Amino acid sequence: MTDVIKTIAILGGTGDLGTGLARRWVQAGYNVVIGSRTQEKAEQAATELQALMQERGVTEASVQPMDNLAAAEAGDIVVLTVPFSHQISTLESVKSSLENKILIDVTVPLVPPKVGRVQLPEGGSAGQIAQNFLGEQTQVVSAFQNVAAHHLQEGHALDCDVLVCGDKKVAREAVINLVEAAGMRGFHAGPIANAAAVEAMTSVLITINRQYKCHAGIRISGIEQ
Repeated sequence: MTDVIKTIAILGGTGDLGTGLARRWVQAGYNVVIGSRTQEKAEQAATELQALMQERGVTEASVQPMDNLAAAEAGDIVVLTVPFSHQISTLESVKSSLENKILIDVTVPLVPPKVGRVQLPEGGSAGQIAQNFLGEQTQVVSAFQNVAAHHLQEGHALDCDVLVCGDKKVAREAVINLVEAAGMRGFHAGPIANAAAVEAMTSVLITINRQYKCHAGIRISGIEQ
């Protein structure tokens, strides 16, 4: 599960967050599969990403469009970037393809219209819900909730840290490597139960962003890396 990662599959990869992560991992040299509920949407996003990479001088960008099930089957690591309302339905459609793999769950349980208010689900957090649903055959790692999609779309390194939660340290380590490949610092933040605190912070950051008209993130002090 934690051998060298060659292919990253992003389910729901046509949105701002999914395409932002895809751009950074393609630039870092990974093969990226953009998954979507429809092949057509995946193809459109892949075409746009390849064009952008060419503008940035990345002439051998490896981007493939697939539906979510095919993407989950193709990925060495799979990333879930769908809205919370589609989390379980998406996981249901790909569950068997996630066995013995790491799933990076980027889901935040926001409840519109009051997305600036912390409203965690009964299951504790989106990350915990995913782990409970998928079972021990899949290692769910929660990450990237506190990173603005706006910044991921930019090409330079980010002044933003990523808290990584998951029950297996080796799985967290694999995800931290991908965080660093995307131009950020990643930190072990404990078991998947701790994802509740990280997901809750997203609503706090939304409130800060509205108040100060910015795209705020978090930064861990006191650690030299």
